Amino acid sequence: MGKINLQEILIKETDFSVLDFETTGTSAKHGRVIEVGITRVKNNKILDSYQSFINPGMNIPPFITSLTGISNNDVYDAPFFDEITGDILDFIGESVITAHNLPFDYSFLKNELKRAELQLPENHTLCTLKLARKLYPELKSKSLGNLVKHFRIRHKNVHRALGDSNVTAKLLIKMLTQLEEDYNITKLEELLSYQSATPIKSGYRIIKKKMSSDYASLPSSSGVYLFKNSKGEAIYIGKAKVLKQRVANYFSSSAVKKSKKIVRRSSKIEYIKTNSELSALILESELIKELNPPLNTLLKKYPQQYFIRINKSNDYPDLKSTSKFDFDGNDYFGPYSNRETAKNLIDIVDKTFMLRECSDKELMKKKKCYLYDIKRCLAPCINESNKLYKNELLAAYDFLSGGNQNIVDKLLNKMKTLSDERKYEEAAEIRDIVNQILNQLNRASILAEPVNKANALVEIDSFDKKDHLLFLEGKVIIKNLKKDEPDLNLLIEE
Repeated sequence: MGKINLQEILIKETDFSVLDFETTGTSAKHGRVIEVGITRVKNNKILDSYQSFINPGMNIPPFITSLTGISNNDVYDAPFFDEITGDILDFIGESVITAHNLPFDYSFLKNELKRAELQLPENHTLCTLKLARKLYPELKSKSLGNLVKHFRIRHKNVHRALGDSNVTAKLLIKMLTQLEEDYNITKLEELLSYQSATPIKSGYRIIKKKMSSDYASLPSSSGVYLFKNSKGEAIYIGKAKVLKQRVANYFSSSAVKKSKKIVRRSSKIEYIKTNSELSALILESELIKELNPPLNTLLKKYPQQYFIRINKSNDYPDLKSTSKFDFDGNDYFGPYSNRETAKNLIDIVDKTFMLRECSDKELMKKKKCYLYDIKRCLAPCINESNKLYKNELLAAYDFLSGGNQNIVDKLLNKMKTLSDERKYEEAAEIRDIVNQILNQLNRASILAEPVNKANALVEIDSFDKKDHLLFLEGKVIIKNLKKDEPDLNLLIEE
């Protein structure tokens, strides 16, 4: 088995194996596969499928059973992964291995084959999530569930391997059809290039030749970019998860007015690579404070990054979503990549912990609301108990710091009790909260405490390079950042 020859291979003549695993957790290093589903696609048709339960050799966590419906009894007599590797690899053959969020499933395939002392096949790979990001930029979320809902694709057996691989296969067929009709992509080589390329597309224009050269040198990595004028002065500073992709937006014919203004006043683009989005975010803030670029009007606002702020100015803090971050005495959790993630987490906290949800003005009225009656709030408006509220707040902090398991176990036990008492409506509400929590398990938890309270040296390792962020009582020091150059042309040391 190996990579097929791309030369002149047509997409309609290519086999795609759409893969999906259900697993015991999100880490391929520590987790195991409990179910595999593979759907074979060729010439925009589903030809065949393969499914099997797999004995992981370990207990399935209760929240995984709750999410997938797969229990220890289901996999008790199932084969171990190494017993069916031959069947799986034979089914895949020389096809293009495809998945939605491919790195997740591919990492499990790699680790399971490694445990079986087998090599990972050298097949070409395709990620429908990557394709979705390029084909449907207008969609807020490119998750499989959201895409299926948007295109009204019937999805049977959600969170089951074959059900998810079948619906991903249908999505792939739709994408391949659109790529041929809209972009004239008919060859496999073109498809794989489209998946990974980040060119400036039609509708983009570079105003100045020098800036065109600067743009061409931008890497596809995280970092900070600086637009500079003819005098070499920074007029705007921003950060990006992918520098080339972010800066390209400034040159779009449909770019917003502010972006066009930045480009008109610029003569040069410089960048500073970082090994993580977090260090880029903090470096951007430090550079803005030091260089004070005239077009950075909101120095502490990050439109593409969101935080959860705990208002410590009140004896009974509440939680709010914000795109601003500062060392102002409040506690901040994050950053999160979109507003929806932050709001979902706050919604989970509201439904799970008994913290107030009212405004400061309502709190001062000292009148209880219905949330107290349904045991969703301690009602500090009438029950002034700082100790009880503080304990509840600490439990919420633990959850926001990544302590998901304790709260999931607690909610599952509560759901079982309600079900035993035949309070099915209340039990269903608890089930929905658990599902919300499970949907957040893949979010990045960099620090197990609020960002502003950290006293830590964070080493962010990326292959042979490292970033070091030192947090000390509300101050951040970025190691290897040279600030002693007279022209303030700041660089990260290689």
